[in-house]
Amino acid sequence: MSSVEEQIRELEDELKNTPYNKATSKHIGRVKAKLAKIRDDAVARAMASSGGGEGYSVKKSGDATVVLVGFPSVGKSTLLNRLTGSDLSETAAYAFTTVSVIPGSMEHRGAKIQILDIPGLIAGAAMGKGRGKEVIAVVRSADLILVLVDVFNEKHVDVLLRELHDSGIRINRPKPDITIKKAGSGGIRLNTVGAVDLDLEEIRAILAENKIVNADVLIRSDVTQDDFIDAMIGNRVYVPAFIAVNKVDLVEEKTRAKIEGELAERFGDAPIMISAHSGYHIEELKDAIFENLGFMRVYLKPVGGPADMEEPLIIRSPATIEDVCNRLHRDFADKFRYAKVWGDSAKHDAQRVGITHQLADGDVLTVVTRR
Repeated sequence: MSSVEEQIRELEDELKNTPYNKATSKHIGRVKAKLAKIRDDAVARAMASSGGGEGYSVKKSGDATVVLVGFPSVGKSTLLNRLTGSDLSETAAYAFTTVSVIPGSMEHRGAKIQILDIPGLIAGAAMGKGRGKEVIAVVRSADLILVLVDVFNEKHVDVLLRELHDSGIRINRPKPDITIKKAGSGGIRLNTVGAVDLDLEEIRAILAENKIVNADVLIRSDVTQDDFIDAMIGNRVYVPAFIAVNKVDLVEEKTRAKIEGELAERFGDAPIMISAHSGYHIEELKDAIFENLGFMRVYLKPVGGPADMEEPLIIRSPATIEDVCNRLHRDFADKFRYAKVWGDSAKHDAQRVGITHQLADGDVLTVVTRR
């Protein structure tokens, strides 16, 4: 075991063996900050030394991008083909089939969704093992992560989530509202909005591990020490994710129910049980992808004409009229005069609103621009 791995193990053991209370919170904060810094430096070194390439270059397309994350041979390629209705990803019945990123396009409920099949993530990917650097780079830029395991290896979920966490990917968590501005003098000055459990001593101890002794800190929501450390390190990405279990047609109903129950208990949400090979629950999976991406539909109505209720504009929520204008054409935002809205976001039909108005799913919208 390398000295870095030994340091990480020692600090993890120290955290495990230190009971958390007000008296120990400052010490625990310092240990967590030290551990995060060592791990982050190790990941950065591994990424820099693993071949020196730029990672897989994938041009994003469609309304959003979903990446399939799983160990080799869990059926990602078969699932991609099933979701997109084509044989984009050549598959064989053995591990390590996929050697580069294969993009596919899925159309569902009016949305065009890019699905990326990436090489299987393996234990140690965050530290650059396998094609760790390239794979993690693709995952970090995704709009949604679909964690795929099979019925024979559902425990892989824990390993996959650990690798994502160690790579600076935070799943199903909002980005904490924390601002840290380094200063030349004055020590650590803390301002908070709302109830915040972290105290100044904990924050000082955490920042000191990163050699920050003068800074203005603003916290706008209740945050944990881990949230604060993430904000201090500053390279975290926050991505929604959910779990699907593949190959459920290969086990009996009792085993299937046991796996579903255990994963639901551990992660809060029940996984979607599927068979990419037979097509079982694939429509439910498509719905889950659409809903986890937070899509909403906006129906466009030209001035003086009927609304197009057949083909809505698909946009990620929350969305303002400015977001819609930018999707349509840059001129719409530049020459915007006002808009009219029918639907849940309007106080009344044909309400006249400005460019910052926030839309709701199913709204009908007319944009009026200067000539």
